[in-house]
Amino acid sequence: MVSETGDAWRPVLWRRRDIPGFESCRIYSPDSGWRLEGVALLAYEGLACRLDYMIACDHEWLTQSAVVSGWVGTRVIEITLARDASGRWDLNGRECPAVAGCVDVDLNFSPSTNTLPIRRLQLAIGQTAAVRAAWLRFPTLELEPLEQTYTRIAEQVYRYESNGGSFVADVIVDAQGLVLNYGEWSREVPA
Repeated sequence: MVSETGDAWRPVLWRRRDIPGFESCRIYSPDSGWRLEGVALLAYEGLACRLDYMIACDHEWLTQSAVVSGWVGTRVIEITLARDASGRWDLNGRECPAVAGCVDVDLNFSPSTNTLPIRRLQLAIGQTAAVRAAWLRFPTLELEPLEQTYTRIAEQVYRYESNGGSFVADVIVDAQGLVLNYGEWSREVPA
């Protein structure tokens, strides 16, 4: 599918299974890079949450920037992340040395960011790769490094591990690398 914004994938909708919530996301290529845009609507500990995001990647799926805005209850969220070519990250204009060298952003509230390393790494079945991501935790929305491992165990299945193997889950994706099922998320509208 091609739109006025360049190459685009059909938007998807996920349902959160452990708490009330949905997320919708679209991926498109406006020029030589990729953009992920989405919104997550969640009920978390009695709070209504809305988190809009836009992630910009280069043509090789390396994260360049991310913007997250919205609210968690009455707390207003306005986050801008930027990664430069040397791997330095800024959060709202302030350097974050803890995540220096991270290649991917991982939005803890969204299954969409699994697509970034899956597309970038292009693993063969049986191949494993370690990833160090700049992890934006939910609900604190603090940025910290997260060591991750992706192992492609089948054509459309990846074994994901983080925190030294304390969290392990299979990520089932479609042919484009977008999540069908992962942890508490499942696809509602196929792409």
